[in-house]
This record gives sequence, C-alpha cells and structure tokens, in this order.
Amino acid sequence: MLKRSRKPKTEDLDETAFRVVKEANSRDEHEPNQDAISRVMALMGRKGGLKGGKRRLVTMTPEERRESAFKAARARWSKAKKRKR
Repeated sequence: MLKRSRKPKTEDLDETAFRVVKEANSRDEHEPNQDAISRVMALMGRKGGLKGGKRRLVTMTPEERRESAFKAARARWSKAKKRKR
C-alpha cells in the first residue's frame, strides 16, 4: 500500500501552463464593450467617407457634378431660410 503524503501536490510545468491558458481564455475581460465597438465603427466609416468623396468626384461627369452641386446648394439655402423664420 502507498503511503500518503501530507504535503500538498505541486503542479508540474505542463499542468501550470495548461491552467494559466485555461484561466486566460475563460475571462470575459477581453470582450469589447459597446462604446469601444461604436468608436471603431465610426473611425472605419470616416475613413471610407474621406476616400469616397474624392473617388466619386473623379468618376462623375461634369454634368453630374453640376447637378450634385446645384442640389447641395439648394439644400443649404433651404436650411438658411428656415432658420430666419
């Protein structure tokens, strides 16, 4: 019959590494919160928006650019008229 030891069993290197990895993977600290996700998505949208306007300008014909500018000016002036009232 084996003798029982009163000393607590110590983990060897492999068991310690396994326990550390298991604990690290089980934590919820690494999940991003809604605020962080929102900030990242806003930055991504801004990055695409900055590229999109220049690219759109290159691909539009002069007539399309004129129509777009006319529509934008009309929208700006209609806002200014509403503020004065």
